[in-house]
Amino acid sequence: MKEFAAELQARLNVDTAFTIPIFGGIPVAESVVISWVVIAILASIAWFLTRNMKVQHPGKRQLLAETIVTWLDGFIGEMLGENAKEYTTYLETVILYIGLANIIGLLGMKPPTKDMNVTAALAIMSIILIEAAGIRRRRITGWLHSFTEPIAIVTPINILEIGIRPLSLCMRLFGNVLGSFVIMELIDMLIPVGLPLIFSAYFDIFDGFIQAYVFVFLTALFIAEAVEIPEPSEKKKRKRKSRRQKAQEALEAAEEQIS
Repeated sequence: MKEFAAELQARLNVDTAFTIPIFGGIPVAESVVISWVVIAILASIAWFLTRNMKVQHPGKRQLLAETIVTWLDGFIGEMLGENAKEYTTYLETVILYIGLANIIGLLGMKPPTKDMNVTAALAIMSIILIEAAGIRRRRITGWLHSFTEPIAIVTPINILEIGIRPLSLCMRLFGNVLGSFVIMELIDMLIPVGLPLIFSAYFDIFDGFIQAYVFVFLTALFIAEAVEIPEPSEKKKRKRKSRRQKAQEALEAAEEQIS
């Protein structure tokens, strides 16, 4: 049993792939190297599908590339809404990276998303984009005022959400990918023939893509919420209407005096 636990622990560890011999040695984790592999695979596929593109009489590869991009644009653009469609390309890149990273175990590599440093980096990038989108849409004053919505008493909770959201994104992705990895490793060590292939269809493929979708869906949801400008309340509408009426009456009175 101790040997079994030791072997599982060894597979869960994030090893150092190599060390860059500068500044006293900079260790490069195995998850970083596998991330480079994922990026290289995606870049190679993109290059293969998009080379020799034509405006007229496009080839099959170009048609496939256009179909994928069009579907992703519609799929993620619908999550973001009309006010945040400019962030579609970034989220498309994220969903492709996480999706491939989660199923890279089929090629005999450890998924980089089982390393909390990778999921934390993804979550931090997402929260920076969320807050930047809110500032860009509402300006600084509107963004600061959003912390007091719907009422001022919830301001501390809204401020805490800046830290809670990336933590939630990070731990959800890390926990689910790590859990799937552990289950597959246990099955592989107990019954190494036949059964791992069956369970891999769910834990490596289906669950891997589901986690990529959930991460991007929540990020898109938070962005859509950040760029949404709330409609003024009925009370504020009545006040604005009253001010406009008074201004109009004052203008009409001034015109009568002049005439």
